[in-house]
Amino acid sequence: MATRHRYSIGIHGGAGNRPAPAANIGLIRESLRTILEQGSARLAAGATALDTVVHCTRLLEDDPLYNAGYGSVPNSAGRFELEACVMEGRTLEAGAVTYVERIRNPVELARRIMEQTPHVMLAGRGAGDFAATNGIATVSQAYFQEGWHKYGRADEHGYGTVGAVARDCAGNLAAATSTGGQKGKRPGRVGDSPLVGAGTYADNEGCAVSCTGWGEDFIRTALAAYLDFLIVREGLEAHTAARIAIEYLVAKVNGNGGFILVDRTGAIATAQSSTYLHCGWIEHGGKPTTALRSPIQIARAEG
Repeated sequence: MATRHRYSIGIHGGAGNRPAPAANIGLIRESLRTILEQGSARLAAGATALDTVVHCTRLLEDDPLYNAGYGSVPNSAGRFELEACVMEGRTLEAGAVTYVERIRNPVELARRIMEQTPHVMLAGRGAGDFAATNGIATVSQAYFQEGWHKYGRADEHGYGTVGAVARDCAGNLAAATSTGGQKGKRPGRVGDSPLVGAGTYADNEGCAVSCTGWGEDFIRTALAAYLDFLIVREGLEAHTAARIAIEYLVAKVNGNGGFILVDRTGAIATAQSSTYLHCGWIEHGGKPTTALRSPIQIARAEG
C-alpha cells in the first residue's frame, strides 16, 4: 500500500440519537470547520500529530457546544466528573485521566501524565494533586455549570464526547478523546474515553481512532483496538475496517455510537450506529468536510 506523506486530520463532537437544538446546528458546523482549519494549519507547518490532536481537543473542550471540558454534563449528584485520553502511534505511549472535577482541560493533563510519569492513567484526587504540581489549569465546579447551561444544552441526554485523530507529515499517528461522560451517571463511573483500546487508540502500523457514544458498549467490545486489528492483521483499508467494526459493535452488544479514524496512509473513515455523529475531516491536506452523520451507518435495534 502506497504511503502518502501529506497530513490528514479528523475531529468529532459526539454521537447521539437526539438532534442538537436547531439553533446550534450552524454553530456546530462552524466550530468543527474552524477547529479543523486550525489543526490543518499546524500540521502543514510541521506540527506533530500529537501536538495537533491535543490542540484541537483542547479547543473542543473549551466550546460549550460539546460534552467535554466547559460544556460537560453533570452526574446524578449534580457534580461534573471529566475524563480524557491521548495516545501516540509511534511508541504506543498513552496518558489518561478520569474522575477529575476541577481540571479545565483534561486532555492537557492526560498528555502531561504520558510525558512526565511512568503511568498511563491517574484518577480522582491523585490526578488532581499531580495537576496542581505541574501547572495544569484548574477551575471551580461553577465553571462547568455555566458551560452546561449555554446554548440550551441543559436538557440534552449527554452525548457530545469530543476527539481528534491525525497523521502528520512524518507519517506518525495520534488520537485524543475527552468527555464529561453520561448525563446523570453514577458518581465514579468510568467510560470508554480514557481507556486505551476501548475509546481511544493510536498505532502507526494501523490507525488512530477516537470513539463516542454509550461508553460501556465500546469497553465491552474493545472497539478502538479492534479497528486497529482489522487494519494491521487483516490488511483492510480504512472504510472497510470502519464498516466491519460498527457492524461488530451492533451485532455483539447492540452498541450505540460512532467513531472517526485515520489510517497509516492518511485515509479518514467514520461510522455510526447512532442517529447522529458530528464530525469533520481534512484528508491528505485537502479541503475541510463537516457532517452531522457518517456515510457509514448501521442500524441498531431500538430499546
